[in-house]
Amino acid sequence: MSLLNLGIVAHVDAGKTSLTERLLFEAGAVSQPGSVDDGTTRTDSMDLERRRGITIRAAVTSISLGDLTVNLLDTPGHPDFIAEVERSLAVLDAAVLVVSGVEGVQPQTVVIWRALRRIGVPTMFFVNKVDRRGADVDRVVAQIRRRLGARPVMLTTVTGQGDRQARVRALALDAEPVVENVAEVDDAVAARWLAGEQARTRDVRRAIRRAVRRGDLTPVVSGSAITGTGVPQLRHVLADLLPRCAENAGPPAGTVFAVDRAGPPTGTVFAVDRDGHGRRAWVRLWSGELRVRDRVEIGGARPQTITQIAVSEPGGVLVRPSASAGQIVAVRGLSARIGQHIGDPPRRHLYRFPPPTRQALVEPVDPARRLALFAGLAELSDEDPLVDLRLDEMRAEAVIRLHGEVQKEVIAALLAERYGVEVRFSGTLTACIERVTGTGLADERVKERGNPYLAGLGLRIEAAPVGHGIEFRPGLEPGRLPPAFVAAAEEGARAALRQGRHGWPVTDCVITMTSSQYWPRQSRPHQKFNKAVSTIAADFATSVRWWWPRRCGKPGPGCANRSNGST
Repeated sequence: MSLLNLGIVAHVDAGKTSLTERLLFEAGAVSQPGSVDDGTTRTDSMDLERRRGITIRAAVTSISLGDLTVNLLDTPGHPDFIAEVERSLAVLDAAVLVVSGVEGVQPQTVVIWRALRRIGVPTMFFVNKVDRRGADVDRVVAQIRRRLGARPVMLTTVTGQGDRQARVRALALDAEPVVENVAEVDDAVAARWLAGEQARTRDVRRAIRRAVRRGDLTPVVSGSAITGTGVPQLRHVLADLLPRCAENAGPPAGTVFAVDRAGPPTGTVFAVDRDGHGRRAWVRLWSGELRVRDRVEIGGARPQTITQIAVSEPGGVLVRPSASAGQIVAVRGLSARIGQHIGDPPRRHLYRFPPPTRQALVEPVDPARRLALFAGLAELSDEDPLVDLRLDEMRAEAVIRLHGEVQKEVIAALLAERYGVEVRFSGTLTACIERVTGTGLADERVKERGNPYLAGLGLRIEAAPVGHGIEFRPGLEPGRLPPAFVAAAEEGARAALRQGRHGWPVTDCVITMTSSQYWPRQSRPHQKFNKAVSTIAADFATSVRWWWPRRCGKPGPGCANRSNGST
């Protein structure tokens, strides 16, 4: 059976969740389509999503279209939750970009379209709400062409738009308007059209499929997710014209992501969540097969054992003994982080949305619940890395970064519902970062200049290009320092950079160890090992934090410049 991993994406309130529900209903997966207003949608499973009527977390569900199994990823449309969209795009075979027939192309539509183009996801448009007063499909298609720079090919016509009784009719592939658009990107179809010959349907279909894979054409279907008009035509386009996972082309060289069930298992972790049974990692499998009790490597770490596999199927997310290439699975037993890979899957061009530009201090209403607050925030940041939780251990404070005020409300509700912690936020501030502008070098030796730790350390910090992040280099001959001490020094350096000189994190730099000292394992006469006179890893971790404000707290070479977090 063929597979298609399809994303439903849109600006908030364009109707993507309603469209997902209608597709589920048309496929027989539900007895009646759920309503966003009534909180009965299948993909909005969180209580908060049902109450607010917005999608907060990407959800996976599946339908069957003949011999094709379609895994639907319903993604958020609100800009506060753009991180969920970002993580989902890289694992899609194709996408349906929903545009309101009334409001037309909106700001988030442009943002998502650019991301789809950058990653290379074949895309089609569904012009929704043709039954609403003010709907104008021709105006919306003109906006798609002008504002997005796309080449739309209309595959439907609408009669009675703007009325509840609006009807949608499919255009034949050999109809003049379709052939005219296809001829712009296909020489064979253009030759017959210019010669005045009737284009063959099979040639036009083949040309559209090729053009959609390359991103040269974007099919457009109109309809209404609420009434269901136009949805049968959409289902036909999904099954007939969009590339499936076995034939999906990636950008920009047209690399084919073929399903290879005989190859080594490879996959991408695109989401992490928790249910009543614990933590799950959602994985898109690109090749090979995963089985329960398999040991797999993730991110170059030690192999981990898979304890359970659940596969998204038309009947739900069902526990299975194995999963194969092309499927989307929820895996337990792996301490995988979002963005990590199993094996070496095909790498697409990534699209990075702007990072959060606001931050706020989070405090429990009941001070006795502070530890529960920290534990809850740690789990939420695991599920959404762009929350960017920073714990100040000295002040016992938690600071999170946010995309907007709605996200703040969502985090407060999740903390109350999941962990029983009522919280309040300080006034939201603009989040800043600091970047290194020069080179700094310093040495701290054991028992010299007030060094209170049994560790000596030399560090050099250098500027790196924007977007480089933090890179730590041991800089020492292998075997000169125990690996645990090197790892501890890196941990301390990264912790110090998260705090920064003035409370803002420092990024885009390279830190290199230039020297080291330690006291080897010792014991007093007739006694066991005594860490009071022997160096341990914590000496290296804490000495870096001690070194940082003393050596980088004054202006001069190696200091950082401050800028808004969005730069």
